[in-house]
Amino acid sequence: MSLSHLATSLPARFSAVLLAGAILLAGCSRPMPPGDAARIDADLVANLNPDDARAVGEAVNAFGFDLLGELADGRQNAITSPISVAVLLAMALASADGDTATEMAKTLHLDGRRDVRVGALLRTLADTDQVTLSVASALWADQGKPFEEDYLTFVRRTFGATVEQGDLSSSKVADTIDAWAEENTDGRIYDIATDLGLPDPDVVLVLLNAVYFLGEWKTKFDRADTRPQPFTLPDGSEIDVATMHLSGQAFGYTQRDGYRMLRLPYGKHGRYGMEVLLPDDGNTLTDMLGSLDAGRWRAAVDSLTEQTINELALPRFELRWKGELNDPLRRLGMSTAFTPGSADLRAMSPLAPSLEKVVHKTYLRVDENGTEAAAVTGGTMAVSALDQPVFRIDRPFAFTISDQQTGAILFLGAVTDPRT
Repeated sequence: MSLSHLATSLPARFSAVLLAGAILLAGCSRPMPPGDAARIDADLVANLNPDDARAVGEAVNAFGFDLLGELADGRQNAITSPISVAVLLAMALASADGDTATEMAKTLHLDGRRDVRVGALLRTLADTDQVTLSVASALWADQGKPFEEDYLTFVRRTFGATVEQGDLSSSKVADTIDAWAEENTDGRIYDIATDLGLPDPDVVLVLLNAVYFLGEWKTKFDRADTRPQPFTLPDGSEIDVATMHLSGQAFGYTQRDGYRMLRLPYGKHGRYGMEVLLPDDGNTLTDMLGSLDAGRWRAAVDSLTEQTINELALPRFELRWKGELNDPLRRLGMSTAFTPGSADLRAMSPLAPSLEKVVHKTYLRVDENGTEAAAVTGGTMAVSALDQPVFRIDRPFAFTISDQQTGAILFLGAVTDPRT
C-alpha cells in the first residue's frame, strides 16, 4: 500500500535503514526497468540551469576520488559508484543539522544539507536518447512507524521516491526489497536485504535508490579479434586474460604526467563514455591514484584530442566488489554522523538516529559490445542506545495496578522474590 496518502500522519520516532544507489551501465539489449527521473519535481528544479547540474556532478566526482583514495591500495580491485554512495549520503544529509550536516556536506562537496541541485543532476543524467538511463527511488516504512513529513516530502520531490508500507520484521518485505533492488540492477546486485540485516524488528525505514544505464560502444570490438594476452599483476607476475582488440580507430587520447587517458564512447554521439587511465611504464597504479583528484581528472578529459590508435587492447572482464565504508567516510571527515548521541539527524527523527553502517556492492563487466556495471549502497541508521532507557527488573521492586481515569490504585505491592 502506498504511503503517499499517509505523509501527514508520519511521526518521527524510528531506527532506520538507508539503502541507496544502484548504478547499472550495460552494453546489451535487455529491457530497461522503470525509472523515477520524471517524478522528480520539475518545479523544484525549474530555476536551475545546466551549470547547477554540472556543479553537483563535479561535487560527486570530487567525493568519488576522495573515496577511491581511501579504498584503493594498488594491490586489489576497488570498484565504486560515486553517484550511488553520494545519493545515499545526500538523502541522509537532508535530515542532518549542526556539526553532522557540516561534516557530511563538506565530505560530499555540497553547499548545504538540502541541495536540490542533486535532483537536477539526476534529471539531466536521464535526459538522453543515446543510451537508456532510468532513476528509481523507493522508501519502505514499517507499519505504524511514521516519520517526519517534511523529510519525506523533500526526498520524494528531490529524488522522485515512492513510498510503500510493510512489516520490516517479516521475511516477505525483505524479499520484496531484494526483488526491487534486483529488478533495478537487472539482477546484478542481489541479497541486499541480507547485507543490511533484514528482516529486523528494529528497522522502521528502508530507502532505496537505483540508477540504470544501458549503452553500447560507439565502435564495437570484433569477437574474432579477442584472444589471450599477458596481463602483469601488482607483484610482477603475469597471467593470460581474454583481451579485445581494435586497430586504426580514432579515440579521444591524451598524455598526462605519469599516465595516459583514452576515452571509449557509448552511443552514436558519445555523450557517455569510459575513460581508461593507464600508468606509464615505471609508474604504478598507486602512484597515479595518489596524484589524481577530480580537478586533475577534469583537466585530463578536457585535454583529450581525437587521435588514431594503431592498436587498442582492452581486457574483457567481469568483476564483483563489496566493501564497508564506515572507516573510509570517517577518515574523510564524516565522523559525527556515525557517533551515537552526537549525530544530529533530528529532521528525520527527534531521537537523532546515527548512521550505523554503510556497505557498497558493485558489479562490472566489459565485453565486445559495451559495459555493464551495477552498484548498490546500503546504510543502516539506528537510535543510540544512550537515548533508549534500559529497564531490567532484576532486584526487589514495587508495583501498582491502577485506574487511569480515577487514579485509584486497585493493587499495590512489593516483590522481593518473584519465585514465591
